[in-house]
Amino acid sequence: MRAEAGETIGFSVLGSVRVVRAGTELHLGARQQRLVLALLLARAGSPVTLAELVDLLWDEEAPASAANVVHRHVGVLRRLIEPGLPTRSTGRHILRELSGYRLRADEDSLDLLKFRSLSRLAGRSLQDGDPESALRHSLDGLRLWRGRCAAGLEPASRLHPAFLAVEAERAQAVREAADAAERCGRMSAVLAPLRQAAEQHPLDESLQSRLLLALAADGRQAEAVEMYRAVRRRLADDLGIDPGEELREAYDRLLHQRTQPARTDPPPPLPRPAQLPPNLPFFTGRDDLVAEARAALARPDGPAVLAVDGMPGIGKTALAVHLAHEFASGYPDGQLYVDLRGYDGHEPAMSPAEALRGFLGSLGIPQEGIPAELHAQAGMFRSNLAGRRVLILLDNCRDAEQIRHLLPGTPGCLVIVTSRSRLCTLLTAAGAHPLPVGLPTVDEARRVLLQPLGAGGVTADPAAIDAIVAACGRLPLALAMVANRLASPPATTPAQIAAELAQAPGLDGFDGDDPKTGLRAVFSWSYQALSAPAARLFRLLPIHPGPDITVAGAADLAGVPLRSGRTLIGELSRAHLISEDLPGRYRTHALLLAYATELGEEHDSPAERAAAQLRCRQSHRPTG
Repeated sequence: MRAEAGETIGFSVLGSVRVVRAGTELHLGARQQRLVLALLLARAGSPVTLAELVDLLWDEEAPASAANVVHRHVGVLRRLIEPGLPTRSTGRHILRELSGYRLRADEDSLDLLKFRSLSRLAGRSLQDGDPESALRHSLDGLRLWRGRCAAGLEPASRLHPAFLAVEAERAQAVREAADAAERCGRMSAVLAPLRQAAEQHPLDESLQSRLLLALAADGRQAEAVEMYRAVRRRLADDLGIDPGEELREAYDRLLHQRTQPARTDPPPPLPRPAQLPPNLPFFTGRDDLVAEARAALARPDGPAVLAVDGMPGIGKTALAVHLAHEFASGYPDGQLYVDLRGYDGHEPAMSPAEALRGFLGSLGIPQEGIPAELHAQAGMFRSNLAGRRVLILLDNCRDAEQIRHLLPGTPGCLVIVTSRSRLCTLLTAAGAHPLPVGLPTVDEARRVLLQPLGAGGVTADPAAIDAIVAACGRLPLALAMVANRLASPPATTPAQIAAELAQAPGLDGFDGDDPKTGLRAVFSWSYQALSAPAARLFRLLPIHPGPDITVAGAADLAGVPLRSGRTLIGELSRAHLISEDLPGRYRTHALLLAYATELGEEHDSPAERAAAQLRCRQSHRPTG
């Protein structure tokens, strides 16, 4: 990469952290400053939040000046890398990303990206039945390593998940190099990297078994036997277990002098999961959001995460599944899907560890080979995704913390997330592109009703259809429930349903056959996630006169100070139980207001509701 005209720049993190500009290695300053750069390099182009950098620099409680210290380190690094850069200028290499930073580099300028590129070439060559090319690419990649990732910055470089994930990629590359070497009868070529990897991962039986076979193939049978005994003792002492099947089989091959490759046929292909739910046959509308997602992904620096959020029943999952099917062809290594049960109502939210175990199993990792610790699971997951193009759909997410460990650590994959909450942290920490889902237009709402009817929909009663759209408030879930009634026997006309909805109180017209899937149930999952003060304000909203409410009006309604009112309005807004249609003015969907009315009559005393009404009248009383 060119730093300035005629000036090349190179970054290294596979060993000690180094920056070389125009052939001269730069002095990178004190340890904290080098740690900041190390984490930016280990993330290889992905954003790093300010909070992560603060946590990296201070093991104990960070000082009040921590953020300023980080900004200062970044400023110094920018001017080191680009001499003459004016103060407070952004520069071309370390870029500001909302609440953090990102280092811009490519495989010609960053050794980690070059290593990943060579590892991908090795994997493809092995799959294509060319172990000689696979071994050559693997060894070229492993030669880029000059020591542990971010060496010299211990203990952080041995403990932080970002550096451990890079080390896990190295171990996987050594395994693949050994497999290629065995197939072409050149095990001695990988002895040195195998020894180093096995020493760094003394309990990794897959590495130890490959080292045993390499020693035996190189004529060092006695050393291989002693190595097996040492590993067996270590497993017994540290873990209380015996060697697993892979290591026992390698030892058996050693004893029976079967250390030459047993076969030359290519290994079975890597699993290619195809877990997406079916695309809705009658999906319609949302053309603006689909076009926005296409445009975002078409950019050279397009996002790795699309964050779909909106109120309950708005059609987030339908849109996300539709987008996933549209983009799936660009991710040939498979598609992963999980319902995280963030807003389920029947089962607890899924833990990140449970989701990771499912994903790793789908990627071909046996359950007994998956570590128990969450950070280790995340590292294994990211290592398995490195160099692959996989689409991941994370549905029904409760908050950003639930999915932090489920995000790939390298470019090439796409994650689509749906949530009823606005995932602000995801936008800043992962550079996600937000796709907030609003109500469909009237024309789109009509199509939702009429498409399931096929040709019969063309002759449907237009006035009755418009009345149904109005009664549903254009909410897709309500429209889909009515469309199902129109398309299912016994035949019910649009006019009959329009009349029923006009006469049915509250949400009674939207219960459906299963109360667990009716609007009340779907709304309740968002309501139950609120804090008690925010839930109380939500129940009082129908008392407020007028089509919308201000922060001051909300504070008067709840009988709390203005600052508390702003906090409660913010919580309801993030949960999409209200929306800010105009600056400072918040509106609640008519069906949500009907639900709030039912809750208020059930939970709040008449005296409390009367007091709220009095506060509203007093706040709206003209002065002077």
